[in-house]
Amino acid sequence: MMAQAKTRRKRKEQSEYFFDYSLLFIVLFLLGFGLVMIYSASSYEAFQSYEDTTYYMKKQLIAIVIGMVLMIIVANIPYHFWERFALLGYVVAMALVPLVKIPGLGVESHGAYRWIKIPGIGLNLQPAEVAKLCLILFLAVMVCKMGKSVRTMKGFAVMILLPMPVVLEVYLITKNLSSAIIIMGISVLMVFVASPDYKKFVIMGVMVLIGAVLIVFLAVSSTQNAAEGEEVNFRFGRIATWLNPESDATGTGFQTLQGLYAIGSGGIWGKGLGQSMQKLNFLPEAQNDMIFSIICEELGLFGAVAVIIMFIMLLWRMMVIANNAPDLFGAMLVVGVMGHIAIQAILNIAVVTNSIPNTGISLPFISYGGSSVMFLLIEIGLVLSVARRIQLKEL
Repeated sequence: MMAQAKTRRKRKEQSEYFFDYSLLFIVLFLLGFGLVMIYSASSYEAFQSYEDTTYYMKKQLIAIVIGMVLMIIVANIPYHFWERFALLGYVVAMALVPLVKIPGLGVESHGAYRWIKIPGIGLNLQPAEVAKLCLILFLAVMVCKMGKSVRTMKGFAVMILLPMPVVLEVYLITKNLSSAIIIMGISVLMVFVASPDYKKFVIMGVMVLIGAVLIVFLAVSSTQNAAEGEEVNFRFGRIATWLNPESDATGTGFQTLQGLYAIGSGGIWGKGLGQSMQKLNFLPEAQNDMIFSIICEELGLFGAVAVIIMFIMLLWRMMVIANNAPDLFGAMLVVGVMGHIAIQAILNIAVVTNSIPNTGISLPFISYGGSSVMFLLIEIGLVLSVARRIQLKEL
């Protein structure tokens, strides 16, 4: 007995804690690759607008440095520390969104108010990005508190309704449909993982599919009526353009068509880094939502597949961490972050390739956007914090 106790103590002393260097390397690679592509995609437009070819790249680099510092801090704090701030985060997410409408504080871009000005550092904060992080934390806590009751119809309904106030705020106040979809998608995915009863989700999926078909039908009908003088809803117009981009090649279909031209002209190996033609004032938002088109044009199918593989590897590492997390709270945090990155990457690539109607969605870690990259890095810090608490024993 004494010998067994001594052996157990020795094994405990030899225990090590896991740190996922693979995950960190993938994130650093995507960030570095993103900086290169932002410079390539934006240098021409940046020189025309600001007489500085590195304008967008430098702003992104500042956001990345701030995000990396925050990631390191969060990664070194036990993730259970944030559990006590879940409700506060939910309230903060609700309170920040309306601030975009305050004159002098809200920042307008392309007719939409989606940012809050941060004096001193020259960066703007997008409340929708704060909401994504806060909802991941809040829902992870709620799943743990509800326990097995989340599997019941009542628990399921509660978990689906909890993010709805934030989702509606983001959509109605900031007119940011893509962020509202992503927040709702993260919530559904977290509940899906927490609940083993998949029938509810099959029913929900069928209802969403029926709703999507109905919306497309209404959009087509509305477009046909427009020929008779009726005004077309903005969203319906985008759906109609998605079905037939050539019908409005100089209007709502312009960005989609230019993006498809970029993808098609890249071929298998691409034109070469920096050799894109579409970035020369042809493709709007080349460094932001449409950067995947520039990747396809300059690096070809090879570059596009390589980027997709890097995202798959990133999600796989997160899945490994979630499966081995010390507790349910840690697992749900990782699932939330994994869902955020997966949904956003899939939607961005789908928009660029015209697989779904055009809506503003950035490609995680690669597209230009300070708020997005900063909060994504904070989320990666949470994942690394969970990974560091996975105990490895030398057997």
